[in-house]
Order: sequence, then structure tokens, then C-alpha cells
Amino acid sequence: MLKPVSKRSLAAEVFAQLRDHILEGTLEAGEALPAERTLAEQLQVNRGAVREGLKRLEQAGLVAIQQGGATRVLDYKRTAGLEILASMMVRGDGTVDTAIARGVLELRTQLAPIVAKLCTERAKEDVHMRLTAIVREMQASRGDLPTLQRLALDFWAAMVDGTENVALELAFNSLASTYSGVLDQFTQILATEVGAVDDFEALVEAVIGQQPKRAASKATQIVSRGAQAIEGVLAALDTVQQGMQGAKGGAKP
Repeated sequence: MLKPVSKRSLAAEVFAQLRDHILEGTLEAGEALPAERTLAEQLQVNRGAVREGLKRLEQAGLVAIQQGGATRVLDYKRTAGLEILASMMVRGDGTVDTAIARGVLELRTQLAPIVAKLCTERAKEDVHMRLTAIVREMQASRGDLPTLQRLALDFWAAMVDGTENVALELAFNSLASTYSGVLDQFTQILATEVGAVDDFEALVEAVIGQQPKRAASKATQIVSRGAQAIEGVLAALDTVQQGMQGAKGGAKP
């Protein structure tokens, strides 16, 4: 099940391997992990690296370390946070869990109008100035998709700051971290969203003009473009990955 790790970052590799096995269900909730010494032998690393890797798993809400007892796998759906989404979305073998990806997409789509409404109601002048400056940069960068993509992330970060809601800020951080892992691959896919500069400008006007309903509507309009494009890609991925699984299942030994 486990394999020797590379030397680039022993603790990180230990963490990554065990994390992937937990998220993929190879290691089930309630199951005890092998002893620290056994793990070190299987992974061909020192016990310090194993210990640090296990601490990271505990911090991520994936295992419970009992002093003097076994380290047990937790039910991550009850104990982990949004920060594991990126690891769940792209499996260890490089395939994409499209159900998780759709869940992230749905969360993003539902949060956008809430963020827009609260930002409109609470944002102060400094946030208004940030949003205005970002939109000006977007206008000057029309056609430059990588730059627009980066500015769009900055835009939503400013919007979330404007809500003055720490829970939303932390949720955004996790979603942004998940998104940043596939940023380059999504450049063309999200062209219709990040390229709609006029809609971003209209959203800023609604925020500054204290029009929460219009702001929420514009936010939904913006992210729906990206959602539609991403759904098309996920549907295609479903077809390809199902075909790959079928080919493996039908392969003769």
C-alpha cells in the first residue's frame, strides 16, 4: 500500500501519502495506523519524519493521535476543513473527482451573491477604492487572460474583505487555495467569466451605490458564466474517466 518516499521533503511526503489513502478510503475511519516504527520502515524514512507527518494529519483533522496508544483515522467529513478540498478534487493518480469539483463549484456559486450583498451593505471607502482600482486594471488588461484571472481573484478577495465577516474570509481563503492549484489549467476555461470586465465594473457600481439586490444579481451573473464553462469540462472528464475505468476493467491479465 505504502511506498518509499522521495527525499525532497520527507515529512510532507509522509503526510501526502497517508492523506491520499485516507481521502480515497484505503484507510477507513476508525482504523488504526501502523505503529510509528512500522510506518518508518514501510516508507523508508526516519521516525522523526513520520512523527511530523502524523502531526500534520492531526492538524488537518484526518487522524487522532493518542499518547501511548494507536493513531486512528477520523471521519474527515466530520472533522476536517475546507483546506483538504484541493487534495480531494485531484486524486493521487492524477484523475479528478468530478463530484468534489462540482461541490466546490456549487459552493462558489452560492457564496458569490451573499458576499456581494454583504459587501454592499458593509464595505467602507477603502474597499470601494480597492475594487475601483482592480476594475481599472482589468479594463487595461482586456484580452490578457492570465492577468485577468489574477485580478479576478484579487477582486473577490476585496469583496470578501468588504463583508467584514471572518467566517467568509476563511472560507474564501480555502476556496482560493483550492482554485490556485488548478489556476493555469483554468485560464482558457474561465475566459468568459474573467473577460466580462463590464460586469465586474457594474458590480462595483452596485456596491458603491448601495444596491445590494443588484450587486447580488451581478455577482451571480459573473460566476454563472464560469460555472457553465467548468461544468462542460467536468462532463467531458466524466466521459473520459469512465472510459478509462471501463478499459481497465475489461483488460485481460
